[in-house]
This record gives sequence, C-alpha cells and structure tokens, in this order.
Amino acid sequence: MLTQSPRDGAERRPEGLEAGQGAGGGLSGLSADRLTSSWAGPLFISTFEKQLDAKRRIVAPAEFRAAVAPFDGLFCFPSIEAVCIEGGGRALFDAYAAVIDEFPFADPMRTALETSIMGGMVQLSFDTAGRVTLPESFCEQAGLTDWVTVVGLRDRFQIWSRDAFREHLRAQRDLAQEALLGRARQRATAPIAANG
Repeated sequence: MLTQSPRDGAERRPEGLEAGQGAGGGLSGLSADRLTSSWAGPLFISTFEKQLDAKRRIVAPAEFRAAVAPFDGLFCFPSIEAVCIEGGGRALFDAYAAVIDEFPFADPMRTALETSIMGGMVQLSFDTAGRVTLPESFCEQAGLTDWVTVVGLRDRFQIWSRDAFREHLRAQRDLAQEALLGRARQRATAPIAANG
C-alpha cells in the first residue's frame, strides 16, 4: 500500500495502520507521532512477489507506478548494499547525487560512488501493461531468474531473488529487533544517567 507523504505537515498513516501498530503487529513503546515522518517524497512501501517473464519484464506494483507519477521514470542500478537491484524515482537519484557531491572532485571515494551508482544506473520506462524490462546484466548480478521479491524502503525499493530475500529478511528482522531493544534500553537508562 502506498501513501503520499503530506507536504502540509498533517499526519497521515498507511491505511489500516493504527497508532503504535505496525503491519506485523504491535510496536509497543512507539507513539503515534514516532510512526509519522517528515519525508515529503513518494513512498515505496510493502513487499510484493512478482514473476519475471522470458524477456526479463516485471509488472511494477501499481503503488510504485503511482509513486513516480507524473512519470519521470524509474532509476535502477545494482545495489551496493546487497545482492539485489535498487531503484526509485527522481528523488532517489537526487539523494545519491547529493551524497556524491559531499566528496571533492576526483576523491577516490567519490569516484567509487559515481562508478558504482551513476555508472551502473539506467532509467526504465513502463510499457502499456505497467511492466519494466530489467537489463540482463542486472538480473545476472542479482541472481534474478524467475520469481522475485520487490521490497519498498520508503524513498527507494529493492528487487531480490525470492529465495535470497527470505534469508535476508530473517537477518534483517533479527537486526531490527536488536536495534529496537537497544534503543529502548538506552532510553530507559538515559534519565537515570542524567540524574546521577
């Protein structure tokens, strides 16, 4: 499910998401205002399983197509975080460009980012059936053959091999649980430390 973030500061949540509750159950300790965001760009959320056809075409989720309307394309490249394809709209392109611009011209780190992100990026168009054609080289790098998982990450999305994503999801859930518990412990001890 996709929602467009409010630009006027009004709070809005994905449909069916009540205060303090995530799609997978309650998130005790998180208040309603902590579940909202100041992000004003298009939102890519939810997880979808899709099948690639023989020409490496995938039907883009309708919510993702809506996120970049009016159309200015999907920018995709092999992710530098994991073995998957990363993509998004113009906002994602601009975000990566801003990160790259933090490094001085000819800095080896800047060149590495430019080569890996901008050099690997393609702009994909939707056909009349709402499909995009993934470059063969991207599919080879990410191990995409038949069924894939498309994962929304707010301002971007990733396309994974379905089996690889199932493994990745388990690891990510463990890490997320550790992060939330660590943050809760940190908040619980902060007042004691401040008063001590």
